[in-house]
Amino acid sequence: MLEKNTVAPDFTLFATPDQKITLSEFRGRNVILAFYPADWSPVCSDQMALYNEMLKYFKKYDAEIFGISVDSKWCHLAFSQSRNLHFPLLADFEAKGETARKYGVYNDEEGECNRALFVINKDGLIEWSYLSPTAINPGADGILEALENLNTK
Repeated sequence: MLEKNTVAPDFTLFATPDQKITLSEFRGRNVILAFYPADWSPVCSDQMALYNEMLKYFKKYDAEIFGISVDSKWCHLAFSQSRNLHFPLLADFEAKGETARKYGVYNDEEGECNRALFVINKDGLIEWSYLSPTAINPGADGILEALENLNTK
């Protein structure tokens, strides 16, 4: 798993069936990457719902959040609409798990992303990373602390 002071690997992934997002386009802003195993699972649903509620706090730190799993762009669209999410879910679908592998958080045994968080600063460096047990929602406290630490630099 990539750690602090590592350059965040760039990627381009589908955010909607007809729109892609490239990480490097967000240089100059803080970015939160929330890798998670799968849409529709109970823990993932709760985790993404929490981040949806936390958006106004993330925005205070000029931070964009992206959820990333190996689910398809169509699965993400249905999941996002059903949960009324207001941030992009990115499809690390083809080549499956390629972005998760770049960040060292792909679970080969399960064929999905591990539950992992990254806070990337405005210069594209990882400021904080956390690998959570798959069955536990990591919450938002670590993200907020990392963003606060960025704010005091």
